Amino acid sequence: MKRILPVTIALFLVCQTAFSQTSPPSDIATIRQNLKKLNVLGSVLYIAAHPDDENTRLLGYLAQEKHYRTGYLSLTRGDGGQNLIGTEQGELLGLIRTQELLAARRTDGAEQFFSRANDFGFSKNPEETLKFWDKDKVLGDMVWVIRKFRPDVMICRFPTTGEGGHGNHTASAILAQEAFSAAADPKRYPEQLKYVGVWQAKRLLWNTFNFGSTNTTSPDQFKINVGGYNPILGKSYGEIAAESRSNHKTQGFGSAKQRGDAFEFFKTILGDAPKTDLMDGVDVSWTRVPFGTPIAAQLATITKAFNDDEPQASVPALVKLLGDVDQTVATNKAFQTVRLTEVANSSYDYWHKQKTKELKDLIAQCAGLWFEAYATEPSFAVGDKLTITAQLLTPNKLPISLLEINPGGEITNVTSNPHGYILEPNQLVSKQLSPIVLKRVSQPYWLEAPHGIGSYTLANDTLAGHPENTDGPTVKFALTINDKKLIYFRKVMFKYVDPARGEIYQPLEIAPPVTANIAEKVYIYSNTQPQTVQVKLKSFTNASGSISIKPVAGWKISPEKIDFTGKNKGDEWTVTFNVTPTNNKPNTSNLEVIATANGKTFSQGLLNIKYNHVPAITIFPPAQAKLVNIDLKTAGKKIGYIAGAGDLVPDALREVGYDVHQLTENEIINSDLSVYDAIVTGVRAYNVNERLAYEQPKLLEYVKNGGNLVIQYNNNNGLVTRNLGPYPFRVVNERVTNEDAPVTILDKTSEVLNYPNVITQDDFKGWIQERSVYMVSSIDPQYKAPLQMNDPDESASNGSLIVANYGKGRYVYTSLVFFRELPAGVPGAYRLFINLLSKPKN
Repeated sequence: MKRILPVTIALFLVCQTAFSQTSPPSDIATIRQNLKKLNVLGSVLYIAAHPDDENTRLLGYLAQEKHYRTGYLSLTRGDGGQNLIGTEQGELLGLIRTQELLAARRTDGAEQFFSRANDFGFSKNPEETLKFWDKDKVLGDMVWVIRKFRPDVMICRFPTTGEGGHGNHTASAILAQEAFSAAADPKRYPEQLKYVGVWQAKRLLWNTFNFGSTNTTSPDQFKINVGGYNPILGKSYGEIAAESRSNHKTQGFGSAKQRGDAFEFFKTILGDAPKTDLMDGVDVSWTRVPFGTPIAAQLATITKAFNDDEPQASVPALVKLLGDVDQTVATNKAFQTVRLTEVANSSYDYWHKQKTKELKDLIAQCAGLWFEAYATEPSFAVGDKLTITAQLLTPNKLPISLLEINPGGEITNVTSNPHGYILEPNQLVSKQLSPIVLKRVSQPYWLEAPHGIGSYTLANDTLAGHPENTDGPTVKFALTINDKKLIYFRKVMFKYVDPARGEIYQPLEIAPPVTANIAEKVYIYSNTQPQTVQVKLKSFTNASGSISIKPVAGWKISPEKIDFTGKNKGDEWTVTFNVTPTNNKPNTSNLEVIATANGKTFSQGLLNIKYNHVPAITIFPPAQAKLVNIDLKTAGKKIGYIAGAGDLVPDALREVGYDVHQLTENEIINSDLSVYDAIVTGVRAYNVNERLAYEQPKLLEYVKNGGNLVIQYNNNNGLVTRNLGPYPFRVVNERVTNEDAPVTILDKTSEVLNYPNVITQDDFKGWIQERSVYMVSSIDPQYKAPLQMNDPDESASNGSLIVANYGKGRYVYTSLVFFRELPAGVPGAYRLFINLLSKPKN
């Protein structure tokens, strides 16, 4: 397979998060921990399938107690999960979960990596997972990360034998085994060897577990007590783990802090089995590399002399140590001049780069050096010039001079003095830099191109691994400290003050000149009447041009285009088009808005995602919507909706003409609910809304008096009441994950399959991701179950939809994934859901 490898590789090997931070913390605890880490030359890579699969207690222990370079490779970004705090799904949820993982890593001290694999939803077996993921490409990503990270020990969260439950989990272990050997084989992915060497880890372990009723640990397994207390951090590793794991807020993984002994168990999968220590057979001291012994001796002296009250006093010795480290690598290469390629890929070269980076950061931390780079505004248009302000400060009297600041273009000379601009103690230096031209939109690299169900499309394979873009605007700071030249980089950020939250950093938005947001993602037609398509436009620069909709077969669009002139940066305006189907035939088409600005054409929208626990996220999705012409009849008009964990079902219902009202507790308890033709509960409402246990009797009374109550799926764990319906049934962790799984209609006379739309097999075509989750069993005979379905090689289940008459009304419970299908514009899902809302008048 042909693979694209660029000539220039970002500083991934040195530190994959270098460009994602401003000034790092420089408190004494951090400095003390970093001093200890300087003396350890060992690395561990943990591998699993999703965000939140990782063992945060083990990661914290390895990174903060053992001081190994520790990484977590999550093969996916968790795009297929559910969202307990908002309505984002799919790749939007993956963006949030990426940031949640980065926040977790900032807490436990490990590093974060990803492959191109897309979390396409729950998978029951690894064969399906590997088919969707494109095994060869994802395996290549893993080999690439291993060859660059060079772990001494690799650890899987899950086994290859299926105890992990999810097919993605099992697939991650299968791939880890193959990657363990492939990374050491020069015949596997040879195109990578131009930039990295082959690498053989010492061992691959499975971190066995005891989850619920599945206990894979045993007394004879190798074990580590990771429940210790770190006096420098003032926390146990159980406390650190809880803080780390609690960053996974979209998944509702807030965790209690644990203290005391806690053992992790391991089973050896490949390589030598450890006997007394995880790193048995691996030298993790400076003697691992040539000429390392004197370095260790110097470091011991520096550590012993370190004074918490005067960390700056250690700067001269640290600078000398950095010079000696540089000299030893030069000496090492001099002995091997005929084997330069081997040297470049040698353990010494790797650890020289890693420890040089750590030393430089430690020098800045001990010196109290603070330096950052800011833009004057939060957003810019591609092609515009960016003006940057750089600021520096040191609180201590040290021989530090600023030589130059380079924002990626013209060098800013800070002084005519060849020895640099001397930094005076506690005097803030602020410099406005020469403007640079912004060359690309700040779209996450894995979302730049269209992608399939199972994996993202990367512009080149070397992007794999990075959690975020690495090519955003950065500033290079060149300084001398004790006469040694040191180079640092800082990402350009926008910084502002929020009255409630204080000082906030956010990434720059580099946008198309004009963005176009279509008001709805799906337009549903049930006749040939025209609909108005509203497009909201925003200019990120001074612009003139036009807006049009790309012609679509089977649809009439008017007008053909709408011109605009004299728009200034920040201007927002709205245009409207009339879109009409040319016939009544069922038809699903894509509508695309084209924005021509200043002679260039773009077709991107603007989407901001903001939560307090992650940085602001901005992407520029395709300016597209779906046009769906279907045979759809509706009945009733007014819908009461009780919010759950977050879904877009209310918007979908409004699109087809329903008046949807979000019900409050006061309205449920005290108002006349009979005014609603149906009341619907959002997904997981009975998991996240504790008040529903109190409101449930009133809802069942509404049904008894003639109402129509539709309950969407809930997780079987954490239900606020077991009395979900008027008659007993049980929610279970069973699902149909194949979106094309055959559906059998058991009762063709069922009211919900005939009014107002007659449901047939065709209505189950074109569904996405899955059919049903958390189905029901132990169903009371008072319920009717009109549908039956199953995944391949599994028993059929009738637990996706149950209906019961209760008093004068009707009760419906459904685990069908309408929350995914309706926003995606699936015709049959609309027809069936409308039926659930529509109770014939007696």
